[in-house]
Amino acid sequence: MIVAVLTQKGGAGKTTLALHLAGEWARAGASVLLVDADPQASAQDWAEQRARAGRRRLFGMVGLARETLHREVPDLARGITHVVIDGPPRTTALVRSALLAAERVLVPVQPSGFDVWASQAMLDLVAEARVYRPELKAHFVVNRRVVRTRIAREVQRAIASLGVPALEASLAQRVIYAEAAGSGLLAREIDRASPAVREVAALAAEVLRGRP
Repeated sequence: MIVAVLTQKGGAGKTTLALHLAGEWARAGASVLLVDADPQASAQDWAEQRARAGRRRLFGMVGLARETLHREVPDLARGITHVVIDGPPRTTALVRSALLAAERVLVPVQPSGFDVWASQAMLDLVAEARVYRPELKAHFVVNRRVVRTRIAREVQRAIASLGVPALEASLAQRVIYAEAAGSGLLAREIDRASPAVREVAALAAEVLRGRP
């Protein structure tokens, strides 16, 4: 399965989501490749930090911030169980190419009305891609949800009016995700008892259940 994590808005936690999905599927025994299609190369920076610390590689990674993703990723995916594309924000041509490469698209959105409104540009690109890939499936993922508030539920209701469903699983605003990003680790490796571990597992399982 080829999953693209895409948003036109920066700061939505896209790379954290992509890394943790890749890590969770790899932990379960799948062969996983993460394609870093973001010119900022945050996922590759994470991998370099991990390598400098002498930690083992959890999954494959390749930098491919090119507008030819839709032609190159299917070849890279041969023999791989899951490919996760960490796409770029605000780079329309690259996003279009990632959409044409993917089977499923996850759009991270923070629990904020501004984020929901800003997502319309991404939905327009999804609709455009479906002209060529009618089987393309898209879901919102509520990210950085504030724990013990109603905001995430309210955002999910707002999302429902946009015509693209939100996954039930979501990731909360937790310090452990920031620690993971800065250390080349995943939340599970920092604290196996953290609620973040259960969140990631639930999200990874739900994405697979929705596989066409």
